[in-house]
Amino acid sequence: MLKRVVASAAIVASSLVAGALAVPVAAQASTRYGCTYPRVCFYLTPGDWTAQRPTAAYQDVTSTWQTLGSSSRGSAYAFNSRNDDVAYFHFTNGRQVCLRPDSPLYLSQYGTVDKIRISSSSTC
Repeated sequence: MLKRVVASAAIVASSLVAGALAVPVAAQASTRYGCTYPRVCFYLTPGDWTAQRPTAAYQDVTSTWQTLGSSSRGSAYAFNSRNDDVAYFHFTNGRQVCLRPDSPLYLSQYGTVDKIRISSSSTC
């Protein structure tokens, strides 16, 4: 009888351990420059960039341009925290610039940014 109890306890214990090992671990969200994955963050001023304080963030993949609001239009910097998706920026002068995944960009060098489009493509 004692052998059965010990054997049963061993089976239960090994099942619990196996079950615990099979539980998927949630992916940890990373944050760089104050920008939480999976967002493309905007920093309106150089001071916002230095303080790592995004003023706006976008995360939806779209096939058309999204018009930027007052907290992102004309931003000095952007950071793409996404791992596999690029972001395209449109400027009031008609210029378009692509930002690779996990990369920062000094937007002011191209003009006044006014639109964004996030693509599921991993390359520009």
